[in-house]
Amino acid sequence: MEKSSVPLLGCNKPHLEKLTLGITRILESSPGVTEVTILEKVPAERHMISSWEQKNNCMMPEDLKNFYLMTNGFHMTWSVKLDEHTIPLGNMTINSISKLTQLNQSSMYSLPNAPTLADLEDDTQEAGEDQPEKPHFDSRSVIFELDSCNGNGKVCLVYKTGKPALAQDTEIWFLDRALYWHFLTDTFTAYYRLLITHLGLPQWQYAFTSYGISPQAKALLGLFNRNPSVELNNPKGGKMIQSRRF
Repeated sequence: MEKSSVPLLGCNKPHLEKLTLGITRILESSPGVTEVTILEKVPAERHMISSWEQKNNCMMPEDLKNFYLMTNGFHMTWSVKLDEHTIPLGNMTINSISKLTQLNQSSMYSLPNAPTLADLEDDTQEAGEDQPEKPHFDSRSVIFELDSCNGNGKVCLVYKTGKPALAQDTEIWFLDRALYWHFLTDTFTAYYRLLITHLGLPQWQYAFTSYGISPQAKALLGLFNRNPSVELNNPKGGKMIQSRRF
């Protein structure tokens, strides 16, 4: 069986505890949290990574390779119980290798002469003093989707120098629904720690944008994220969570 849905109460599987960086203990100790579940997936085989690299003419970053050799993708969810109702809330996702696909540069709409992402290229989005150069929708960058964020945007693995693409030329960026780019981290490992630390709460990625998260999302972050051992990244350029090798 390739994958199965595993309730994590007590997290009696050491490899899942390692994969989730122990965040299950925090969730399970939070009032009202229920149905903490992970979709357990088998590790990817090395030939799958090699095939992806050859197909896309891109070298996969070493930390992302290590992640896929542990689990071919990641999907963890949790809910809250309010009165008699159970409401899905947290959703942490990393696409499998087969779904790590290049951001579509074809027509955005199935209409004749419809615009492509490259047509929407905005060269006015220049790098700021505390921001690296933003990705491009044209051939200057190669972009792969890590997470569709439940329709709230896209988290992307970005190769900044086009093809052939080298592993050291990657960064993780958030593309919001208005198609503006926001820098997240230099490495996949650092991004994964942010994802886990923010518990997959809705719209948490918007904390790294100039306009910030909604009041509702901010309240949820304050309510559920009480891990004293982890320091969140400051969207204005503060301290980044320390990276960890898988």
